[in-house]
Amino acid sequence: MDRRERERILGEHAPRGHTVLERRLVDRLEQDLEGSPLRGRPLPRRLRNFAVATDRLAVSLAGPPAYSRRLRQIEDEIAAHQDALAAAWDELSHRYARDPHELARRWCSLAGRWSFHAVNALIEQHNLWYPVEAKLPMDPRTGDFVLVGGEPYHRKPIDAAWVLERFPPELTAAA
Repeated sequence: MDRRERERILGEHAPRGHTVLERRLVDRLEQDLEGSPLRGRPLPRRLRNFAVATDRLAVSLAGPPAYSRRLRQIEDEIAAHQDALAAAWDELSHRYARDPHELARRWCSLAGRWSFHAVNALIEQHNLWYPVEAKLPMDPRTGDFVLVGGEPYHRKPIDAAWVLERFPPELTAAA
């Protein structure tokens, strides 16, 4: 797999900002280094003699894991739906700008008819296979898989309520 395809799948185009946890760790490290005689000096290199396990090497040659590719596909599908919905909202809001009740009725009707079958199938696959593919450990107390970054790994299917939350049927709320 070439670099551009890997970057497209993983979305590694630019550095991201620190998460809350990373920021806390950086702050804690700064506090630990205050007054240290080693601050600002290079650390000695420690050579490690190890070999990559053959099974890990074989897995890495296959490219990004299936769950990573699927999550990228879900995000791309959602972005495409948002773009199409924004265009449909703009057209309806211009057409029915003088009749807000008709705009709301037609927009709710369109949101109810909008098809999310492809992305919802991907979300269903993600919810089913992600814990196994990511090798998530199980919490023995609850019998469920552990949280990922403090959040559940399950994703909610997309429906008309999702559309109306992002594009409300009222002109003033949408503005």
